[in-house]
Amino acid sequence: MNDALTNFLLWSGNMVLALVISPLLIGIINKTKAFFAGRQGPRLLQLYYDLAKLLKRSSVYSRSTSAVFRIAPCCVLAASCMMLLLLPAACVKSPFNFIGDMILFVYLAGIGRMLTVLAAMETASAFEGMGSSRECQFAILAEGVLLAVLAALVMLTREFSLSGCLVTLKLNAWLSGGTSLLFLAVAFYLVMLCENCRVPVDDPETHLELTMIHEAMILDNSGPDLALIHYAAALKLWVFLSFLASLILPDLGNWMVWEFVIYYALIFLLTISIGVVESVMARYRFRKVPQFLAGALAVALLAIVLAAVFGGNWTK
Repeated sequence: MNDALTNFLLWSGNMVLALVISPLLIGIINKTKAFFAGRQGPRLLQLYYDLAKLLKRSSVYSRSTSAVFRIAPCCVLAASCMMLLLLPAACVKSPFNFIGDMILFVYLAGIGRMLTVLAAMETASAFEGMGSSRECQFAILAEGVLLAVLAALVMLTREFSLSGCLVTLKLNAWLSGGTSLLFLAVAFYLVMLCENCRVPVDDPETHLELTMIHEAMILDNSGPDLALIHYAAALKLWVFLSFLASLILPDLGNWMVWEFVIYYALIFLLTISIGVVESVMARYRFRKVPQFLAGALAVALLAIVLAAVFGGNWTK
């Protein structure tokens, strides 16, 4: 079996695994939060049961909605799946990678957000309108941080694709420029919390309409549509965690098996860290969220400065 076929099979297996176990990440976060709260919490596979229950029900649509509201959940899920297609799997490049695909990655994240906002506005609900307004406001800053992180990666690797940036980083990159990469990882971790509507930007477990962002936008969704939205959110979380794990994990050469082991271990450790963050701090007030994202942007820009001053081609 040649190397190209082996890499394709490994990448395909990672793709299938991501589609199957991404809802497990939400269960890990909830279990971590329950541990810190001293309670048992929901089942680890609770989201799987919720998705199965929602798929058995029928969707209810408001008379004010149009076809946009009906197709939005499917399109949001499609956007998350396309983001996953562009990402490498540990040390294996995506077969769909191309020069400039990182720009498409950012646009796909924006498309999913835009469709969710449009569907929420279709319901003519004041609460969903407020959630949409907040989502758009914070998205502007979050996308700036994401673009800054990608720009720094391009400067460090001289690559213009996601697979090229994330797979070609050698161990020498952490030895000679670990500070810059650490700042990049921190900036991406902060923007990941915002993109996935986690604490301190949003609280996915709140039921107070005046303080919700993502949950406020999906109040009118039900049945299979709501199941698709929840599954797309879990898959998007996997995408961002996979990106961060690939950024942290250097290329270990011929140790492919160990790279995959460390890759999945990093994904689950980062998932636990999200639960820890949500256990030790509360959601910020809305006026502080722009400051939070501005801080993440400052960290990313500092990484760019360090990459420009001390960086070289760290893919060798």
